[in-house]
Amino acid sequence: MDNDTPPRMIDWDLAVRIGSRLAGDGPEVDAQEAADCVAELRAGAVQSTPLVREFTGLVAEEVTAPVLVVDRPGWIQANADAFETVIGPLLGKLTERKGAPSALATAIGSRVTGVELGAMFGFLAGKVLGQFDPFYSAGGAGGRLLLVAPNVVHVERELRVDPHDFRLWVCLHEETHRVQFTAVPWMRDHLQAEMGNIVGSIRTDPTEFLGELVKRVGDLVSGQRPSTGSGQAPSTGSGQGGSLIDLFASPEQKQVIERVTGVMSLLEGHADVVMDGVGPEVIPSVADIRRKFTQRRKGVGVLDRLLRRLLGLDQKMAQYRDGAVFVRAAIDKVGMDGFNAVWAGPENLPSKAEILDPDSWLRRVHG
Repeated sequence: MDNDTPPRMIDWDLAVRIGSRLAGDGPEVDAQEAADCVAELRAGAVQSTPLVREFTGLVAEEVTAPVLVVDRPGWIQANADAFETVIGPLLGKLTERKGAPSALATAIGSRVTGVELGAMFGFLAGKVLGQFDPFYSAGGAGGRLLLVAPNVVHVERELRVDPHDFRLWVCLHEETHRVQFTAVPWMRDHLQAEMGNIVGSIRTDPTEFLGELVKRVGDLVSGQRPSTGSGQAPSTGSGQGGSLIDLFASPEQKQVIERVTGVMSLLEGHADVVMDGVGPEVIPSVADIRRKFTQRRKGVGVLDRLLRRLLGLDQKMAQYRDGAVFVRAAIDKVGMDGFNAVWAGPENLPSKAEILDPDSWLRRVHG
């Protein structure tokens, strides 16, 4: 390593190896079925672009974000790259302010965080159907769209839904995210700035961080309600403490997280409304898919529910639900054009409280 190159605080290669090993390959498919799925997902992404544009009124440039149909290890590598791109500069700033840890602490800490991230990647890699990465910029790209073929096949089999309908339905959701970020170019920089605000307010010593992490995981596994130094359980958006997000949120960070939660609820709810709104015209079985998929989002099995809570995925599910309610309520009151005022600038984004009270956002933005 060059002496001028800062040490890596996270062993990304280890995270990818562990995540890929834990994720597995997914369902068994023959070569023809795999090729057909990949081709259909690619075609579905292309087909979705004009459908989303017509429904939402948002105009995004075409072919500005590549579409990648990947397997589970491919998704893990893509997300490790994305995390490193976003987190790397922020960790550099944090190190400058707090001072670099010793070489030994860095070596040990990088492997510990690599293992932790690998475990998270391994769990999520079997769950994610698709994802838009807004921070990918190689070759001047405005993000990239990832579709995880083995997971799409797994879920469509599990739910016993029409594969052709389900694949297009998934593409509609993810293409909506592509349109959101490419038609609203300030959104990417806004979210990246908010991440910087979170890191900028970190005061936690690494030793304390790891100690609290171990204790929190132990509390969750044993079924105890997590405690804080004051003896009170932290609060989450769902009314239940326990996610890693809650554990390390300082008062300043919680304010940022509240804002980011509002934005993510908007983005996810908007995508759900679009996929269901466009659906009946091109997806005959959309009602059946939605009913079965909503039930599946609740998680199955004790371990699955535990990991979802630990990773904050219960709150993620609430974002879909609450965000969709907000979007539908706003469109009902002021129409799609009135709702699209939300994309005019960061000041028009709903707060977490406004997501739960659409009328308050309407009064603030529309008077």
